[in-house]
Formats: sequence, structure tokens, C-alpha cells
Amino acid sequence: MTRRQLYTGISALVASGIIFVLPFLFIFITAAKTKQDAATLTFSWPSQWQLTRNFLDVVQARNYMLLLAYFNSTVITVVAVTLLVLFGAMVGYILQRRRSRWNALIYGCVLAGLMIPPAVVPTIWVLQYLGLFKSLTGMILIQVAYGLAFTVLLFRSFIATIPRDLDEAAIIDGAKPLQIFFRVVLPLLKPVTVTVIVVQSIAIFNDFTNPLYYLPGRENVTVQLTLYNFQGQFQTQFNLLFMNILLVTIPPLIVFIFFNRQIVAGMTAGAVKG
Repeated sequence: MTRRQLYTGISALVASGIIFVLPFLFIFITAAKTKQDAATLTFSWPSQWQLTRNFLDVVQARNYMLLLAYFNSTVITVVAVTLLVLFGAMVGYILQRRRSRWNALIYGCVLAGLMIPPAVVPTIWVLQYLGLFKSLTGMILIQVAYGLAFTVLLFRSFIATIPRDLDEAAIIDGAKPLQIFFRVVLPLLKPVTVTVIVVQSIAIFNDFTNPLYYLPGRENVTVQLTLYNFQGQFQTQFNLLFMNILLVTIPPLIVFIFFNRQIVAGMTAGAVKG
């Protein structure tokens, strides 16, 4: 390793520490402070550690709202990601394997789903018409609709790396289209499937704006909306607010740390062929 590479590596570690580690330490330290110490919002050591007490206060706030929020967010995330993987893999397989005059139009619609921002008010009208407004089912469908375009592109690129000979061999053996997809193709999509699961899970679990627009009501609260519990017009309990942020941040952070390699592998695996 040359001296230049060494200095570059050290600089990258220092920059990463400043950008990622220091904010997390600030959140953790503030979450352990008393109400008076946290109000100063300074990067200082707590004069009195109240980590356990603040944790219990946050969990018990508003009749254990945080636990309800975790349940709602988990249900939305698990169901939405399952549907995204299933539909995204199917659409990507059809776009890549079956060439037709409609492929260009469908692919254009997929790209439009990435580029065109969603319209909130018309979407609320549609949900109200279908009777899905203020419901977990409606929120799940919203998350699937917003994340499907990105998922389809990932699966389509990865399926392009799978030889067509496998499909043809399965057809010769008498396999039907659904059998080819679920028994031959889908097991080979494990790297990109893990990538989709991790990326979409973090995005949906951390989503703030969509539940705010489409899922009002105390019984429908999600983890990000619980941050309002400790903020007021004239007073904010920063120690409890930062403890809430810490509890909301830890699960996605753990998922990202353990599946970081799989995310990179899945994102780059389909980059060889388009």
C-alpha cells in the first residue's frame, strides 16, 4: 500500500466518522440526559444518566403508542415488501424474457414511475373512493405503487444475466410458465431479492410523509409519526425526543449493517448486462 492510498483511507475513515458516527453519538448522549441538560442541545457529557428512565417514559407515553406504531410499521413493511418482491420479479421477468411491441411502452411507464412525483390530493380521492383511506391496506398499496418501478428495474437487470438455456431446458421437460418462474428463475434471484428486501424495508419503515398524508388517526400511527409525541408549540422534551429517534433508528441501522454486502452485491450483479 502506497503512502497516498494510506492517507486516502485515513481521510475517508475520518470523514465517515464525522458524517455518520458523530450524529449518532449526539443522539445517544442527548437521549441519556435529563430534561434540563438536553434543552441546551450541546455536545456534552450528561451530568446525570437517565437512559433507562427516558426509555421507559418513551415506551409508556400516550398509552404505549410506540408499541402500536412498531406493530403498524412492521405489518406495512412486511406485507408491502413481500408484494414488491413478488410483483417486481414477475414484471421484470416478463419484460426481459418476452419481447413484444408493448415492452417499450411498459418500460416507459416504469421509468415514469421513477421520474414523475406522486400527486397527493388525487391519490387521497382514489383511496376514499375505494374505501381504503385511513387503513393499513391502503397504505400498503401506496408503498407498493411507489416502490414498484425501482424494484422492476433491479429485477429486470439481474434476470438479463441468467441464461435463457435454463428456461428452454425447463420447457423441454414440460414445465409451465409459472413453474419456470417459481422453480427455475426465482431461486436464482436471491442476491437481488435480498437487496430489494433490505432497501425497501428501510425506506418503508422510515417513511414519514406517506403515513402523514394517507394514514391519519391515532390507531394508525407509525414509528416516524411518534416523534410528534414530545414536540409542542411552546415546549419540546429533547431528551425523550432523541430517545424516540434512537429507538426508531436502531432497527434499520442493524439491518443495514448486517446486510450491507448483500446490498452492494445485488445492486452490482445486474450491471454487467442491460
